[in-house]
Amino acid sequence: MEINASYTSFVAVGDSFTEGMSDLLPDGSYRGWADLLAARLAARAEGFRYANLAVRGKLIGQIVEEQVGPAAAMQADVVTLVGGLNDTLRPKCDMGRVRDLLEEAVERLAPACRQLVLMRSPGRQGPVMQRFRPRMEELFDHIDSLAARHGALVVDLYGTEVLGDQRLWDVDRLHLTAEGHRRVAEAVWQALGLASEDDWRSPLPPQARPGWTARRTADVRFAREHLVPWIGRRLTGRSSGDGRPAKRPELLPYTAPDGSPRTARHESDLS
Repeated sequence: MEINASYTSFVAVGDSFTEGMSDLLPDGSYRGWADLLAARLAARAEGFRYANLAVRGKLIGQIVEEQVGPAAAMQADVVTLVGGLNDTLRPKCDMGRVRDLLEEAVERLAPACRQLVLMRSPGRQGPVMQRFRPRMEELFDHIDSLAARHGALVVDLYGTEVLGDQRLWDVDRLHLTAEGHRRVAEAVWQALGLASEDDWRSPLPPQARPGWTARRTADVRFAREHLVPWIGRRLTGRSSGDGRPAKRPELLPYTAPDGSPRTARHESDLS
């Protein structure tokens, strides 16, 4: 990997993780790791261009059908592809089909960009996620294999202990907080051969465990506001992203959320 390489364009492909949920901005939109990474890359390259085609809730088949072709046509320096995890969380999942579709996506994107980046997505600890862990790990093994064959980078978020810390996850227990997204942006930044600003793997400060009542109250809120609606969508084949457009569908000069074309080098502070 080139050290301190210069990249002039970036296209992000994927689902809610790449869209930026739950890194909420004051205007109600989501920022997320891809926007943070774009801001930092833009500070290094005049005329830097960025597109984010990700839409929450998308399955790998939808990503291939709706996002991969446009992303390949953009011929960007960097393309990130994160997909397939929503498939593994469905009640029924054909992992053979998921693997085939992911391979199709990689075969189309790898020759169309300077550097393709894949990820082993982070996973919060807990009983709900534990049920789906074997599928997730099968997906991640396939990602490793694809990367080795096609010259892609793999950012291993799944194997990083701190990203399993519940404090880096929103109340829906499926999406990272702003600090979680900041760490992911730093991980991709370093994977691209750029000088590190901090250790994204560093653990959070020790914290006393909440009491039994607080934990049960949080569990009830999670079940009522997030788990039950999420299960309902899974069972009926609906998605939170149905009818929703991509957040940045065209590869255009980067514009920060406040409207300015560039920002300081570091912005950090249920599908």
